[in-house]
Amino acid sequence: MRDHPRLPTSAGIWRSPLRGPWFTSVLGLVLLVGITVLFVTGLVSYAAYNPGLSRVNDQTTDKGILGFYLFAWPTDPVWLYRLTQGVHVTLGITLIPVLLAKLWSVVPRLFTLPPARSLAHALERISLLLLVGGGLFEFTTGVLNVQLDYVFPGSFYPLHFYGAWVFFAAFVAHAVLNTPTAVRAVRRRGQVQSDLVSPRPAAPTVSRRGALGLVGGGSLLLFLTTVGQSLGGPFRRTALLAPHGTADPGGGPNGFQINKTAAYAGITAADTHEDAWRLVVTGRTGTVRLSRAQLLQLPQHSASLPIACVEGWSTADQWWRGVRLRDLAALVGYDGDPPDVLVESLQRHGAFRRAALRANQVADGRSLLALFVNGEELSPDHGHPARIIVPAAPGVLNTKWVARLTFGDL
Repeated sequence: MRDHPRLPTSAGIWRSPLRGPWFTSVLGLVLLVGITVLFVTGLVSYAAYNPGLSRVNDQTTDKGILGFYLFAWPTDPVWLYRLTQGVHVTLGITLIPVLLAKLWSVVPRLFTLPPARSLAHALERISLLLLVGGGLFEFTTGVLNVQLDYVFPGSFYPLHFYGAWVFFAAFVAHAVLNTPTAVRAVRRRGQVQSDLVSPRPAAPTVSRRGALGLVGGGSLLLFLTTVGQSLGGPFRRTALLAPHGTADPGGGPNGFQINKTAAYAGITAADTHEDAWRLVVTGRTGTVRLSRAQLLQLPQHSASLPIACVEGWSTADQWWRGVRLRDLAALVGYDGDPPDVLVESLQRHGAFRRAALRANQVADGRSLLALFVNGEELSPDHGHPARIIVPAAPGVLNTKWVARLTFGDL
């Protein structure tokens, strides 16, 4: 049965003359660099949520030592998360043709019989299954998340988090075993023995270099139609494959990206009416309740900051105006260095109805409870009557429709 010409276990069924050590090795070395950058920027994105600060920021449970992070997320430069997450998402999408071509080039090995010739071979096969399965899982869930299409069961955060560790562990094992061979194959132009070469190759229709050019062209096309979402501003129009928001923001000062609308969050005009809405601020000396009019009587400050989200999109810098978080901390007894703060929203549905910010974020003079954007009151979809804006923080930590601030060590 192994040599039956119509079964995938037969070497004769895989007749493409493109398969060979040189073609596979070039793709593998590209992925070696690309996936390493993806993993590092993924860890950076994890750190940006300050996962050790409060359980409300990190939705992965029982993570143990996998949940390590090395530093508190900084507020400078203000475009830091915009850059790191933009690289993560844009590079991930750009590598899709390379990943698919690499899987195609080695697919005969998935059907090799016997499945395990020795213990070492069995371990290699298991790592290969984890590598292929993990890679497809990570890239698929990542693309679905970028497209705001949550068709997979469970929360994206723990699924992608644990999947990344499984995939990268298999990737490291595979790289250690195969990188020396891949380097030799590229240097010798593929003149090495390999089971990837078909014993009865079909007539070639394109050269291996031509095939690599096709893969590279596909990657370049995906790059050009994705990168604009990270650059923001007018470049966002070139991001044809990126989601452009769940609502049309319209024009004017509030005319920039909206992912989570007031309707989606269950926010009504009655909730935000000036007679009903109060900001509750709690700290060392007790609790104060502030209307929007009272907030406007406090010292107002401005900051030019972008919004950048885990899906890879970002806005151009917007001009925000409101009350500094550190001034609100001073109202409840923190006149010196302010502490952490737990922010709670009026939002009724969806994730991140609460978010925690570190003391260094609260202390930054550009961290605001924003009341205006670009010279106009916030629109309902942008968080009226008040929202958080913090330099370099992931978008979901810039809470909209703020109802309560609780200052203290979290």
